Amino acid sequence: MSGILYVVGTPIGNLGDITLRQLEILEQVSFIAAEDTRVTRKLLSHFDLHTPLVSYHEHSTAAAIEQIMARIRNGETCACVTDAGMPCISDPGSILVQHCMAEQISIQVIPGPSAVIAALAISGQDTGRFCFEGFLSVNKKQRHDHLESLRNEHRTMVFYEAPHKLQNTLQDLHKFFGDRSISICRELTKLHEEVQRVTLSEAIAYYESVTPKGEYVLVLAGAADAPTEELSEEQAVAAIVQRVRQGERAADVCREVAVETGLTKRNLYKAVMAALAEDA
Repeated sequence: MSGILYVVGTPIGNLGDITLRQLEILEQVSFIAAEDTRVTRKLLSHFDLHTPLVSYHEHSTAAAIEQIMARIRNGETCACVTDAGMPCISDPGSILVQHCMAEQISIQVIPGPSAVIAALAISGQDTGRFCFEGFLSVNKKQRHDHLESLRNEHRTMVFYEAPHKLQNTLQDLHKFFGDRSISICRELTKLHEEVQRVTLSEAIAYYESVTPKGEYVLVLAGAADAPTEELSEEQAVAAIVQRVRQGERAADVCREVAVETGLTKRNLYKAVMAALAEDA
């Protein structure tokens, strides 16, 4: 009788985010297929768990995958984990899932934190609809083709990025999308967690003097709907006031509307503050 593949989320930074169910499964399974056994061993040691580990990552050979599958087919249970967060999201765990589905092996998810969702939740961007774009290719042509395909994307876009590539990525985003609003989420759930909601030009200027550190999730505003008619300053102010009353920061909304309409941020902010003061 075949075993079970458990897709197990793990903390993305703060070990306190682990769940009782995750700990139970990680202790009970026959073995754990880990992206980096050194990282997972630290997690297990912290919680005094001693489950055997096998290495499974993007460079694993077909033979290595078959060894894992053979054990599951023979009735063993396996927990698939990534270094941090949910496996199978921009992660080779999806290959194991596909193999198990093809052989009708039972798969169960033990959910946990996801950097994509965590970043969206605190980004301040529109979260009604979004698309996850993962890491951009290091190949220049593939990277530019990817961005070109998103030029007219109206949904909020989420990217992962490493610190040493952040500055080039911000410049490419500005080149393809203009000076849009972006939320730069760094070191989520960790000691130096930081979220900046700025325009792309402001982000580029900031990182000219600040060295990027840590892992980044970039939450980029989608393309604005084409206006049916040019917005007057009075109409823009009214729209901003409504959004501020719903909880958004006036400075952020004024900056965004100024970029979209060509109106002056300073004048918008002054008029919004006056309108809000009249209502007080």
